[in-house]
Amino acid sequence: MMDRISSGDDLGWGHAAPAALPDTEPSPQPAPLAAWKLRGHELIPIVQGGMGVAISAGGLAGTVASFNGIGTISSVDLRRLHPDLMAKTEHLKGDEARERINEANLEALDREIARARHLSQGRGRIAVNVMRAVSEYEAYVRQSLESGVDAVVVGAGLPLDLPDLAKEHPDVALIPILSDSRGVQLIIRKWEKKGRLPDAIVIEHPRLAGGHLGASKVADLGDRRFDFDVVIPEVLEFMHKAGIGNRIPLVAAGGISTQQDIRELQKLGAAAAQLGTAFAVTEESDADIEFKKVLANAQPEDIVEFTSVAGLPARAVRTPWLDKYIRVLPKLQAVAHVKDRCNMFFDCLAQCGLRDGKADWGQFCIDKVLGYAASGDTRKGLFFRGAGRLPFGSEIRPVRDLIDWLMGTSVATAASA
Repeated sequence: MMDRISSGDDLGWGHAAPAALPDTEPSPQPAPLAAWKLRGHELIPIVQGGMGVAISAGGLAGTVASFNGIGTISSVDLRRLHPDLMAKTEHLKGDEARERINEANLEALDREIARARHLSQGRGRIAVNVMRAVSEYEAYVRQSLESGVDAVVVGAGLPLDLPDLAKEHPDVALIPILSDSRGVQLIIRKWEKKGRLPDAIVIEHPRLAGGHLGASKVADLGDRRFDFDVVIPEVLEFMHKAGIGNRIPLVAAGGISTQQDIRELQKLGAAAAQLGTAFAVTEESDADIEFKKVLANAQPEDIVEFTSVAGLPARAVRTPWLDKYIRVLPKLQAVAHVKDRCNMFFDCLAQCGLRDGKADWGQFCIDKVLGYAASGDTRKGLFFRGAGRLPFGSEIRPVRDLIDWLMGTSVATAASA
């Protein structure tokens, strides 16, 4: 359950990443990647995934959107990016802590959406990712809608109630993150009864993605049902039989690092590709430079899978903290018990292995260790990362370079026109 190291053999780790963008177009020139539309807006087929705590905020999301892609803000504990809000809340304890910390995070979310809007220059789309597993899920969704976001993306659980929460905002795109065709069919059928269909669906591969993963346990991560060449055709067939046709675009996520990867996914029927780690290590990522170095310098043998405190499989870099945690986990599980309160006083998760004494779940404070990571503490932090290699190896490059590399053209220069 705890400790399967990912193999990089089938993920392209052995292939040299490009040292620089090509000066000339390849010959013969391949056909350009197909654009796609989200609620009538034509976009490049690149989506930046949501990453928390404080990794993908307004700076990264707004920059990606400025190149006519989808930039995604992670809603989790964004107060960490705002010194004034942290000064008001980091000392709080007791009954007042939860309400005031949550208020600060909602204010920070509103600020980050405004920041992303400013940077995007009216191009692309701004999304907010909300984990279904967080205790303030509903509040984060409502704040995102009120702050004028273009899309709400929900993973880490089935967002069966999302159409109800967004009922007064019919123009906002609703996008669930799922990993197999069974989950897709369930969401579509439940949402249809509410008079709404997903505006897009992210199909995230648990064997390849980073952070929290869409499988019930670590042993299931390699299940064939999650492979893109299985799940995408199955979903397309289901939608065809259900009379939906191609009304719901699919966005493939996990292990994507080249234009050819995206091209192959589009051949399978995906409309776009979502990348997380590759954007986390860009210059515009909202994380500390030491965070970016940890992800960029990680090798296949450094990537480890384990069960998160949220009860979900997760993938991260084996740093000193994670290495020690894995070694002492049996002892922590043996003494797991219900706590009187959350370590951080604001109950970030609706269900927490540490707080609620769930011995077969993770036994650590996830907000604390993710906060350490975002601030660049390489010894105490938890550094989520995808399984695949990065387009530029260990280099930290601008978003512009990454999008140009993925698109195989200089379309990104249009953002400065």
